[in-house]
Amino acid sequence: MEQSIDHIRNFSIIAHIDHGKTTLSDRILELTHAIDPRNLREQTLDAMDLERERGITIKSHPVSMAYQAKNGETYLFNLIDTPGHVDFSYEVSRSMKACEGAVLVVDAAQGVEAQTVANSYLAIDSNLEIVPVLNKVDLPSARVEEVEHEIEDVLGIPVKLPLRISAKTGTGVPDVLEAIVSEIPPPTTAGADAPLRCLVFDSVFDAYRGVIVYVRVVDGTVKAGDMIRFMNNGYTTQVKEVGIFSPDQKPVASLEAGQVGYIVGTIRNPEEIKIGDTVTTVKDGAKENLPGFKEVRPMVFCGIYPSSTDEYEKVHAGLEKLHLNDAAFTFKAESSVALGFGFRCGFLGLLHMEIVQERLRREFDLDLISTHPAVVYRVTMNDGTVEEIDNPTRLPDVTNIQQIEEPLIAATIITPSECMGDVMRIAMDRRGFVSSTETLDKTRVILTCTIPLNEILIDFNDMLKSVSHGYASMDYTPAGYQKSDIVKMDILLNGEVVDAFSCMVHRDKARARGLEICKALSETIPPHMFKIPVQAAIGRTIIAREDIRPFRKDVLAKLYGGDVTRKQKLLKKQKEGKKRMKEFGQVHVPQEAFIAVLRGGKKDEK
Repeated sequence: MEQSIDHIRNFSIIAHIDHGKTTLSDRILELTHAIDPRNLREQTLDAMDLERERGITIKSHPVSMAYQAKNGETYLFNLIDTPGHVDFSYEVSRSMKACEGAVLVVDAAQGVEAQTVANSYLAIDSNLEIVPVLNKVDLPSARVEEVEHEIEDVLGIPVKLPLRISAKTGTGVPDVLEAIVSEIPPPTTAGADAPLRCLVFDSVFDAYRGVIVYVRVVDGTVKAGDMIRFMNNGYTTQVKEVGIFSPDQKPVASLEAGQVGYIVGTIRNPEEIKIGDTVTTVKDGAKENLPGFKEVRPMVFCGIYPSSTDEYEKVHAGLEKLHLNDAAFTFKAESSVALGFGFRCGFLGLLHMEIVQERLRREFDLDLISTHPAVVYRVTMNDGTVEEIDNPTRLPDVTNIQQIEEPLIAATIITPSECMGDVMRIAMDRRGFVSSTETLDKTRVILTCTIPLNEILIDFNDMLKSVSHGYASMDYTPAGYQKSDIVKMDILLNGEVVDAFSCMVHRDKARARGLEICKALSETIPPHMFKIPVQAAIGRTIIAREDIRPFRKDVLAKLYGGDVTRKQKLLKKQKEGKKRMKEFGQVHVPQEAFIAVLRGGKKDEK
């Protein structure tokens, strides 16, 4: 698809979840005839069943299209689809760096939401030309003019062309294509003869061809046979094939400046490819790499164990296959006294963790137990060394620790005005503070909060939706670390520490959290032949306790008459037997107990 640089338009579509981003993509594919109408289906660019069910984009899907504009010229459109969730914000920022413009889709009924604000700021930081589009204008509840004012007042984006569309019916979508031609500038480049510089914005693993690298060519030309180098790690490979997406992979002779496509080399290890890296040629390559690269590091960790030890190898194979297409997901083997052999897994965030676990269950038919999610704490030792701890069992002895720092997030919460007090209370209950409030419109406000990441791991989003009747939305970004009084809390069953239940908590929250876990375990672990104490402890100090009652056999049932000493003798004998049983008996912990602890002490409603 040969095109002059002036006739290329690279753009992405950004929106809050469920505002119609993928539906608009479908209509654009239809109008540009990029896909055979017989193969067109709803959410065409969402390949995974999980994406289609949840209505979210997990993996980005670029596509190249030829568009015949009203001025008679043919333009090459490169749509670089982006994931929609905060967990993937770095991938979104790299995808935006591969574009010159962004189509900002806003639901005319719901208005500006938290992710609308976050994605808009990412686009502004990337110096993109933003084309605001109002979707779902055909709904009876649409607030068209009101939402247009919101876009201008809150985001500071002028609505020059009031693009009012219905992506579902296709109304107004041709005007969006014309706006892409007129408003989004063509790529700027040093030319096709300049030293090669390509931005890596994604990669996938193919069992037959190895790692396929998705690139935007900024300067120069790349073709099969070239020896290329990844500038941040120095990895080199020979190009076997280059191509474009239409929307399936289509080989071409070369990729030139301004184009978006893929490169196939001889790369077998996905970890060699880093999102945001710069590709250049080995001979006469570029001296300066493209700005903005950083290593993507997991923020949330948890243990994943098979419910049956026979499935350990099956879990390992499943994790390896997922890791091939998602280098941001990490795992390593670990063992637990209570759960046996398993894996310590790292994720970008809570949604990322949920998606990986759900894919393991569905695609590999696995029955899993996951431990309490944890964040990465920075532990400064007395000798000045700093360790990063993501597993409570690896925390050094407290006598050797000088201080512990926990990660923070800067959260943007958009909520109805009447719920503002409840939302602020939830944030402060989680050891956060509200740094600013801003009125969005007559009915909604924007709260900017700083909250420890550890405090939002379990049920924060559920509580937020509950107090706001489902209307609040939240987006967050990492905000550094702060020194905190963090302690390791152990859970003891029958006097023995169960490492799978150990967690890191703030000292002020330890007793309440300990009581929650002890109560949840006492309700879900079935009675044994002896009484089992369930205790929460910090070091050697017990801070909470619940007891699991024993089965009680009536040893006096067959005793008729006789002296009272006969009864006492039988009861004493029973007591001694239970004492021996308590010393040597093992406590069986069912899978439901781990789920109850993960739910924050709430019993399953089913």
